[in-house]
Amino acid sequence: MRSSLSIKLEETCVYAVKMSILDLIIIAHIKEEEEAEDIRRERFKRNFWVHDVWKKRHLFGQFRTFCTNLHLYPSIYYDYYKMNYYKFESLLEILRPHIQKQNTNYRLAIPAEERLSVCLRFLTTAISFKALAHEYHMGYSTVLQIVHETCSAIWKYLRPRVMPKPTAELWTKLAKEFETQWNFPNCIGAIDGKHVNIRAPWNSGSQFYNYKNFFSVVLLAIADANYRFVVVDIGAYGRNSDSGILSSSRLGQSLNNNTVDIPPNKCLPGTTEALPHVFVGDEAFPLHKHIMRPFPGNQVSTDVEKKIFNYRLSRARLIVESSFGILTQKFEVFQKRIKMQPKYLDILILACTCLHNYLRNDEIFENINETVPINSILQNIQEGSVSQENAMCIRDKFKTYFNSCGAVSWQNEMISRS
Repeated sequence: MRSSLSIKLEETCVYAVKMSILDLIIIAHIKEEEEAEDIRRERFKRNFWVHDVWKKRHLFGQFRTFCTNLHLYPSIYYDYYKMNYYKFESLLEILRPHIQKQNTNYRLAIPAEERLSVCLRFLTTAISFKALAHEYHMGYSTVLQIVHETCSAIWKYLRPRVMPKPTAELWTKLAKEFETQWNFPNCIGAIDGKHVNIRAPWNSGSQFYNYKNFFSVVLLAIADANYRFVVVDIGAYGRNSDSGILSSSRLGQSLNNNTVDIPPNKCLPGTTEALPHVFVGDEAFPLHKHIMRPFPGNQVSTDVEKKIFNYRLSRARLIVESSFGILTQKFEVFQKRIKMQPKYLDILILACTCLHNYLRNDEIFENINETVPINSILQNIQEGSVSQENAMCIRDKFKTYFNSCGAVSWQNEMISRS
């Protein structure tokens, strides 16, 4: 008979062997995972901090070979940057302190003027990041970073100059311009929203999928009488209803909270009753004390006065349509599906609206047809619903004004053509 001691000793040895085998298996598994991780890291490891090809950027890159003396040829310069040399230099002066990088012991920093050049080329041509990287002899990630950082600087430092926060004084000034230029007193802006075509973001489901059957975000804007943007807001998902687009925007929330700083009611010329200052919009927007929209089509066919109101409102409202048209003509990035992550996308679109205003300060678009908006790839938002009895009363009073002391000589002829 085996003693209990020998049996226990044998069991202990067997257990030790089993544990050794298990330890070996665990160690082997860990080693295998470490080797796999090393392979993965090696696969994505940079072979060069700066590729040899890009090191010769200062000799063979687009900025050195083509852009350096481009200012000597004004028409080509304008075609390349969509602005003249003096506007480029003025913009560079504003942005330089915020986009210039410091040289290091390992590499020379890309100059601020070259960074601005890269950003403007992307915005005005919609060239791919890869093609732009090859042209300028830069890495793909470098180009992406430059575009994002420059757009961020444009929005942060140019916006206060070209799109300051509206005040009561500014709204009053805009109302005078709309009255003088577009015969619509008490109008403080034309409002519209457009779908910007984007690549479907990762894991977004149908959030960005709109009624036009493509993925988008919505750019909501108010334009002044001179085709400049006064307020812009972006971020609404493409699938949002149109009432949701306005109500979820900062503008919509400010209107509902009465924090827009709109001037007090004012009498229309030749009248004694004060009416609110209003934005003019299309059927996509709800009727509101401060938002006028057209009368529905089924009410207009047999009512000349309503038809005249719709014409006068449409004439003022088409300012924002034309503003979007100018924006898309100048910045061709809007003419294609924008392939960019949402965290970069919003600031890019906002930067374009700032640049639009910056250039509008000097440029005159004399060929803009006031009755037909410039064609734009940006898609309209859907029609909304009518609400608020008080707003309907205000609209009726504007209608009466446009058919009495506020009439213009050509309005009857214009509605007879429609």
